[in-house]
Amino acid sequence: MKAFHDKLSETLYREIPDTSSASNKVMLHIDQFEAGQSYVTAKVVNRYGDSVKINIEGGRFGIELQETLFKIKGRPRLAYVMTTINDTGKLLVRKLPVIGTKDWLLIYEDDLFLLAVKEAYDEVDIRIVD
Repeated sequence: MKAFHDKLSETLYREIPDTSSASNKVMLHIDQFEAGQSYVTAKVVNRYGDSVKINIEGGRFGIELQETLFKIKGRPRLAYVMTTINDTGKLLVRKLPVIGTKDWLLIYEDDLFLLAVKEAYDEVDIRIVD
């Protein structure tokens, strides 16, 4: 049985589509976060071997996808973002509306931002749903 960071994570985990029905998924390994004034950035490698920045901010709620990380077909509407917190081993799950696409991957979610500031996780699993 999985241990969850909060009740919301437990509820959302049950509604995540299995990998065969998720139109797109990516697992990002993050070596190091760099904290800014109201955001956290990190570099990840896309499927072409290029370094791409991700930006995690609090305040707003949503995600802006980066096209070289995902094979975007149509207009995705939702993204499930999951990570395991290093110290506790608990799973954090969030469901975010897809706002659009950018040159960077932008994730707007308070808990992911606060945990990134503490460098409490080093992998992010994102599943896009049409």
